[in-house]
Amino acid sequence: MGVRAPPRLLELASQSLLQNEALAIVALEELPIELFPPLFMAAFAGRHTQALKAMVQAWPFPCLPLGALMKDHQPHLETFQAVLDGLDILLAQEVRPRRWKLQVLDLRQNTHQDFWTLWSGIKASVCSLLEPEPAQPMQKRCKVEAQVVLKPAQAPVEVLVDLCLKEDTLDETISYLLKKAKQRRSLLHLRCQKLRIFTMPMQSIRRILKVVQLDSIQDLEVNCIWKLATLGRFVPHLGRMGNLRRLLLSRIHILPRTTPDQEEHFVDQLTIQFLNLPHLQKLYLDSISFLEGRLHQVLRCLKTPLETLWITNCLISESDLAYLSQCPSVSQLKDLGLSGVNLTSLSLEPLKVLIEWTSATLQDLDLDECGIMDSQFSALLPALSCCSQLTTFSFCGNPISMAVLESLLHHTMGLSKLSHVLYPSPLESYEDVRGTLHLGLLAQLHTRLKRLLCESGRSSMVWVSASPCPHCGEQIFYDTEPILCPCYTPA
Repeated sequence: MGVRAPPRLLELASQSLLQNEALAIVALEELPIELFPPLFMAAFAGRHTQALKAMVQAWPFPCLPLGALMKDHQPHLETFQAVLDGLDILLAQEVRPRRWKLQVLDLRQNTHQDFWTLWSGIKASVCSLLEPEPAQPMQKRCKVEAQVVLKPAQAPVEVLVDLCLKEDTLDETISYLLKKAKQRRSLLHLRCQKLRIFTMPMQSIRRILKVVQLDSIQDLEVNCIWKLATLGRFVPHLGRMGNLRRLLLSRIHILPRTTPDQEEHFVDQLTIQFLNLPHLQKLYLDSISFLEGRLHQVLRCLKTPLETLWITNCLISESDLAYLSQCPSVSQLKDLGLSGVNLTSLSLEPLKVLIEWTSATLQDLDLDECGIMDSQFSALLPALSCCSQLTTFSFCGNPISMAVLESLLHHTMGLSKLSHVLYPSPLESYEDVRGTLHLGLLAQLHTRLKRLLCESGRSSMVWVSASPCPHCGEQIFYDTEPILCPCYTPA
């Protein structure tokens, strides 16, 4: 076991100063700015709430990256409240302290990772947002203090946070933050770049969104089991997220008693909001029951071309696929996913046209579990061979023969950027109609594909087969060796 390094002089000095919080608070007025971060870290770890309140009010940097500190030190509720209370006291003042520079309280845990490390080691090479004002010589600083320079309290402070709404009751820290943001709405702006909504009553969601600056949301996931009418109550908020880049909607269903006119009304309510999302680049639609026959309604209101479009576990019609092949919003796709969309009974000519249309930009293509047969897949191969930017192609869960797999390999040899192919175990590797794999046959077939790759000079291309176990549903993978589920493991 390693020996723990002894505390550095700076750590000892911070701990010593905090033994008398009143003295530490008085010392803040004269404390060199480079000592603020290590002293704040010591106060946060030691739960010195009064010192934290005072340090927030005197913070000499534009940004306080509290989230990065909370990631390493699990915050006590009182400690977190002390930081917000200090900010609250600051915002209540008609004039703000001389040393105050705080503009942003960042509660996100994956930003400014190096700030506390750098400053705790007295290294000043941090990003411009976190740089303090240049330290003044003592004589000049005292002269400035004598003039009692006060700053008007007008500019609001921004709080940056990623929200995940998944239960009836919120985490206590988030609840306290929302309370403060509501109380100081004009001076404390709550900005949320990433918002995840899982399970929460709509009334609670709407109450929270009233406090959030909706134009700050760039990444939204709605992963709830919602009725279409419930989505209709949410979409007015969606239309105010003008800087949204990524949108995921999942598990929206229609009640049996919903009339066609009502259904049309709710779908129009949703799609009209897309006109207010000029920056939307990534759209994910999963398990959306109203999509069949209405894909044109959803996509026609998009204002800019998408980079990513995933339509998964949905029913779509042949007219939907035909519209998709000529929709202007998908002409520059980099990522297309149709996993779980049953294409068995559909003509794939429109999909072939779509792949050809996006061949200059398409990087990732996912056709897992689409029920694509040999003849359908063969028709797509000429279009696939044109995808010069393709890096990953996945089509697991489709009933494909070894002959068609070999044809795919030959068609894609010229795609220099294609590095990963996830393919279904070929039909010849199954023992019976129930889907039981014969591992010996699978190994032989996989070896044959690897040999063809080597003979073609593409030995570095990774081909991995994946097939669901007929008993438990878990995936069985085969690369150089099989990765089996428990059903295939000897007792």
